[in-house]
Amino acid sequence: MELIRPDWPAPANVKALVTTRPFGDMAAGAPGRASLRAHLPAEPKWLRQVHGNEVIDADSARGHPQADAAVARRRGTVCSIMIADCMPVILADASGSVVGVAHAGWRGLSSGVIEATVRAMGSRTLIAWLGPAIGPRVYEVGDEVRAAFLPGERSAFVATRPGHWLLDLYAVARQRLESSGVKGVYGGGFCTYSEPERFFSYRRERASGRMAALVWLT
Repeated sequence: MELIRPDWPAPANVKALVTTRPFGDMAAGAPGRASLRAHLPAEPKWLRQVHGNEVIDADSARGHPQADAAVARRRGTVCSIMIADCMPVILADASGSVVGVAHAGWRGLSSGVIEATVRAMGSRTLIAWLGPAIGPRVYEVGDEVRAAFLPGERSAFVATRPGHWLLDLYAVARQRLESSGVKGVYGGGFCTYSEPERFFSYRRERASGRMAALVWLT
């Protein structure tokens, strides 16, 4: 299992990784889950994701809560989200006292999942890393998706054919992070759809399966 570790100037006690291939559902014994667990300090706090903007406190969460983002302040609590083409946004503060991760597809981005996660973290010194997502050269969406975003974000859309646009998720995320006061934004530049040898993509393969993005404090 290939693991991507963010290239960003996070404090040494902030650890994060992203898997590149699907490894089964949330069941503890799912294929690949044991090999992932070997890299982590504890079982991740898995979420029931609904493409919304709900953020949970992973330190106190029980079971599999419905949410699309999580934050943690305790050492060893592993925040996690599942991804297949949507973008994982991993965050940490400069003092290494809080981390978070958000599941940011177009629905999550337009509904404010990044802003909600930043507020939940409560720090003015955050940095962010944008993980693997479907890229701007292939992510075609309809008029209804473009209409869900702010007028100032229309530059992230490029017309293709009548009623269709290419959407740059990374560009929107950078704008939203900057508007939320996050000055250091790293990562981006991946494309899950265009790199079949490396990444799983639901849009390309039309099969069930998810990669994972995880972050924790040590």
